[in-house]
Amino acid sequence: MKKLIALFSVGMLLLSSCVSKKQFTELQNEHLGTKEVLENTKKSLSDTKGDLDKEQSKVASLKDKIDYLMKGNEKALEFVDNLTILSKSASENVKETLNQLSKKDAYIQHIQEVNSQRDSINLAVAFNLKKVLNNGLNDDDIQVNIEKTVVYISIADKLLFKSGSYQVSSRANSILKKVAEVVNAQPEMDVIVEGHTDSKTIKTDVLDDNWDLSVKRATSIVRILQNDFEVTPARLIASGRSSYQPLVENDSPENMAKNRRTKIIIMPKLDQFFELLDAK
Repeated sequence: MKKLIALFSVGMLLLSSCVSKKQFTELQNEHLGTKEVLENTKKSLSDTKGDLDKEQSKVASLKDKIDYLMKGNEKALEFVDNLTILSKSASENVKETLNQLSKKDAYIQHIQEVNSQRDSINLAVAFNLKKVLNNGLNDDDIQVNIEKTVVYISIADKLLFKSGSYQVSSRANSILKKVAEVVNAQPEMDVIVEGHTDSKTIKTDVLDDNWDLSVKRATSIVRILQNDFEVTPARLIASGRSSYQPLVENDSPENMAKNRRTKIIIMPKLDQFFELLDAK
């Protein structure tokens, strides 16, 4: 009986031992499966984390780009504002420049009108001078020319003075009377009388040199215009140029005769001319 019980116990122990081993194996397999699932889950989580990091990196990159674009947009807006200010300033400068140019154009036109008026006066003076002076006189003896705003009358020495003298001849009065008529008709113009000699040196009891002769001849003409023909003395200027402005070389008697002359210059009064230019 005891043997039977012992055998039964041994059998139950063996049976119990066999069941535990099976369960252990199942548990072990289940553990391995769970472990594999855990590893797969960890790997999936790792992959997901990697993807999340990539997405976060993309988001950060996009945010940086947005910030950069926002800053660029702010600079662009500031630049546009500056351009607007500059454009307004430039527009005002252009308007001011055009205004100044318009004023300059008007001033230039005014100067041209003044010059045209002066030229017209000078042409009229020259026409009248040629008309009255050349009547019965040789053109070689009296020359009338216009240069810019000035009328020049050149009268040969032989028509006004005796050789080496500053005493005006009686023949000269008829010529100077005609000059005075034209000059008095233009009261707004000044008159310069210039004496010119040839290169032959002169020295007498009453004349020191050619300078002295040229000045005294000019003064003699001025006195006659003032005293005999009532030309306003404030308009008259007497000057001598000696032999230093010859028309031709003093290399022959004929040329020396050409250089001995009296020049009467009729010109606008400069103060009146400038007043015309400054007139509004």
